[in-house]
Amino acid sequence: MLQTSIHYGIHFILPLCIAVIFFKKIWVKAYFIMILGLLIDLDHLLANPIFDPNRCSINFHPLHSYYAIILYLILTLPKKTRLIGLGLCVHILADYSDCLLMVYSFNLI
Repeated sequence: MLQTSIHYGIHFILPLCIAVIFFKKIWVKAYFIMILGLLIDLDHLLANPIFDPNRCSINFHPLHSYYAIILYLILTLPKKTRLIGLGLCVHILADYSDCLLMVYSFNLI
């Protein structure tokens, strides 16, 4: 439950905070563009099983690979692609939090 709350909090609340704080005049548009970063989860359709709660997405799925993450970071630099890059980076951060919480919960056992 905690892991799910953190994961989806990062997915939906962090982009809202970024949009409201840094893109005040266009915060609705900025939020919507960053939320589109969720589309990279389409690469989960290539996995078997599609969803595994004990699998770390980072560097497992193609759009969650280290090479893709480097591209997402680069996308944050030009003004024209900044919101797309931020949305993708926030998505990766949410998925990375799952990986950290998985490792942490296994260490408690």
